[in-house]
Amino acid sequence: MGALEDLFVRLLLLFATPEAINPVLSDPRTVAVLLGALIAVCGGVLGVYLLLRGMALTSDAISHTVLLGIVVAFLVMTGLLGLPPDLSSPLLIVGAAAAGVLTVVLTELIERSGLVKQDAALGLVFPLLFAVAVILVSRYVDNVHIDTDSVLVGEIGMAWANTNSHCLEHCEAVTITPDDPRAVLTRQCVNCRALNISPRDPRAEFREVCANCGMYTPAQAYQAGLTSAAPTLVFWPKSLTVMGLLTLVTLGFVLLLYKELKLSTFDAALAAALGFRPGMLHYALMVLVSLVAVGAFDAVGSILVVAFFIIPPAAAYLLTDRLGVMLLLSPVIGAAGAYWGYDLARGSVFGLVEMSDVLAALNRALGTQLIERWDSSISASMALMMFVLFVAALVISPRYGLVSVSLRRAAMRQQFDDQVILAHLYRHEGAAEAADELAVATLHEHLRWPRGRMQRVLLRLRAWGWIQVEAGIAHLTPQGRQQVEAFREAHLLQT
Repeated sequence: MGALEDLFVRLLLLFATPEAINPVLSDPRTVAVLLGALIAVCGGVLGVYLLLRGMALTSDAISHTVLLGIVVAFLVMTGLLGLPPDLSSPLLIVGAAAAGVLTVVLTELIERSGLVKQDAALGLVFPLLFAVAVILVSRYVDNVHIDTDSVLVGEIGMAWANTNSHCLEHCEAVTITPDDPRAVLTRQCVNCRALNISPRDPRAEFREVCANCGMYTPAQAYQAGLTSAAPTLVFWPKSLTVMGLLTLVTLGFVLLLYKELKLSTFDAALAAALGFRPGMLHYALMVLVSLVAVGAFDAVGSILVVAFFIIPPAAAYLLTDRLGVMLLLSPVIGAAGAYWGYDLARGSVFGLVEMSDVLAALNRALGTQLIERWDSSISASMALMMFVLFVAALVISPRYGLVSVSLRRAAMRQQFDDQVILAHLYRHEGAAEAADELAVATLHEHLRWPRGRMQRVLLRLRAWGWIQVEAGIAHLTPQGRQQVEAFREAHLLQT
């Protein structure tokens, strides 16, 4: 990862100076939002395919069961291979990906038995593997920082503090030895503690030691006054490297296999007939989901990972029916949720309302004693803001939104009422009973409608010029007759 981090730093230096980069990457809000945006890209893009394949909750299962792969890989690394415990080892990533695939394979095997449906099969496999992982953690690695709390919750707000420093200029490390002229030599009593005596006691024995000997990094050497020039450093959060790499892999995977993924998602049988191997694409997608889940563990925890995988794709699905547009909207919604979610955790709602003011107003109005200082979980706030954006999409979606659906239903009801009245007038015009059937005062009784409903429909039809009323009798206008005949041709005569 060190070489990759150095590459990212070098690319960033093409656009900004270290003096401009360090304040940005040391700002908790900036790093949290940037990290959230990267996870939004990975989770949002992959989540679209999971949603369309009916596997949205598979991301939830994988985000938990990868813990089993991490723990097993850790035990193999330390127990069988004799390697030192290293939580950044690539073996943990491999184990996590294997656990994700195992989750999918076991779910499909149980489903293919024909005795259990997919959702129930997933519900059987997910608790099993996660329970085994929790038992292994509590039994064998409880003294290592792999615990269920850090996996589930995470803390994206602290990602800025877990950094590596990259030296650009004056990067000479300094080593001080006892014979170095800069060495500070002093005496140390070797038997004072054993004899419980003072260094001034005649029995005290001394040896010469070097007080400042050792290896100094460039920054430590400058701070100790061992070098005259300050090193030029760039401090890079480790989580940005992991998620940056996963973002590149995810985008490359989708761009290279866009047609194959699209076809296998909507018609797996046709994809297989064309030689696209939908099974391999399916498992490759699951491996990538597993990698993204474990890559985001350290910073955000599995709960926020699940939110990024499910909520933005669901919101994008409400806004468009085109796959390409959905793949663009989903990361944007996730990134917006991360941006506004961080502000919500600090008490600001879309930068317009302060939660402390709201709580203070409630205290004044209702006499409550709510704590007016607002300070909540960043991860939970990001998930909440993504859900708020989903609700907004649910309301304003041009095709599936509550507003548009309500308007379409109202228009259909109006059209139905209009056509019923027009058809009634069309049928009875010129008949012997026309004076009774077409009388405005009694028209509602023939159709068994409330009087108010009939008055509204007649008023609307007269405003459009489709009917006219003479001596209390309703008649079709030429335009109204044309409407009836057009409706008959379009909906009745063709059957």
